[in-house]
Amino acid sequence: MQRLKWAVAVMLCLTLVLSGCGLVGKKDAGSVVKELDGMMGKLQSYHAEGKMTLNTGTEPQEYAVEVCFMAESYYRIALTNVKKDITQIVLRNDDGVFVLTPHLNKSFRFQSDWPDNQGQVYLYQSLVQSILMDNERQFTSDEKSFIFDVAANYQNSSLARQKVWLDKSSYAPQHVEVSDTNNNIMVTLQFDKFEFGAKFEKDQFDMQRNMTSSSLKTLPTMGHNHGEPSKEQAGAAGEKQGQPADKSASAPSAEDKAASAKSSNDQSFGIIQPNYMPSGVKLQDTTELKLGDGKAIMLRYTGKYNYTLIESRPKEKTVSILPGDIMDLGFTLGVVTGDAKKTLTWTYDGVEFRLSTGDLPEDEMIKVAQAVQGEMGK
Repeated sequence: MQRLKWAVAVMLCLTLVLSGCGLVGKKDAGSVVKELDGMMGKLQSYHAEGKMTLNTGTEPQEYAVEVCFMAESYYRIALTNVKKDITQIVLRNDDGVFVLTPHLNKSFRFQSDWPDNQGQVYLYQSLVQSILMDNERQFTSDEKSFIFDVAANYQNSSLARQKVWLDKSSYAPQHVEVSDTNNNIMVTLQFDKFEFGAKFEKDQFDMQRNMTSSSLKTLPTMGHNHGEPSKEQAGAAGEKQGQPADKSASAPSAEDKAASAKSSNDQSFGIIQPNYMPSGVKLQDTTELKLGDGKAIMLRYTGKYNYTLIESRPKEKTVSILPGDIMDLGFTLGVVTGDAKKTLTWTYDGVEFRLSTGDLPEDEMIKVAQAVQGEMGK
């Protein structure tokens, strides 16, 4: 009897030691999923920063990503092309969904319930939902992370699966890899910062505030002046342009603006040709068009699929309202209109693109759009 008591005591001690080492009572997929589900119902806000890489073209495209979310439906996503230093902002507030290009003073407004109707790799809600919805999820863990391998739920159906790394203590996202049907990694996202319960200024999600921040890569968040130029930097910028740094600097006259616009309009329009064509398709011809007061270029493709791509540089600085369905292009949002013949419209760095087709699948439309973006600035 004494030996039995001693053996039981030893086993209890070993159990306590092993539990402290994490070898007993280790969380399984079911317990983590249950806790994630509970967190989603209480999610009020978060702020994230990271780097996204798209491997969909001939060369990887890298983007700095900043995400601000506040319950229930306020979003601000800043996507900056690292190589070209071009920033676009996707914004959702009470007035709708906007795609903003602040440095060009361009904005588009969509009538849409985005992102409720489609996943986004940089949104925490999308990552968690993909885990919750996949009953055949695969689960592993390492020293710091819970790792889920689940079906991807994105508009681009060629993206088949994704692996999501979550911090063991907070469930904050750490890393994401999205693969196609051939297990090629097409999208990666490395989160550098993630904060639950972030506090934002009142006008963080205001369209006008975001549009007037053209000199900033990102807006101040949580009361900090991230990226705001100092007085010395502002003065240096003014001197570089040959203008005094104080407020008394003279603005360009109306005549100067008109002359500059005419000079810009007289310049030849550069053709931006996609570096991707679907198999069995060839470029048929290229035509210069007159579109409104400016020029446009139309590229016509024929073969297995038939489509045209029109490129223009509109000068209007007003908000354009685009009816239709939003299409996620990875680096920005576009809008699809039409039924039998569809037109995908998007803008990037001052160029407006219109991809029209009667037979090109949506996945291929996305690939063409991403291939055009990869050629810009060359």
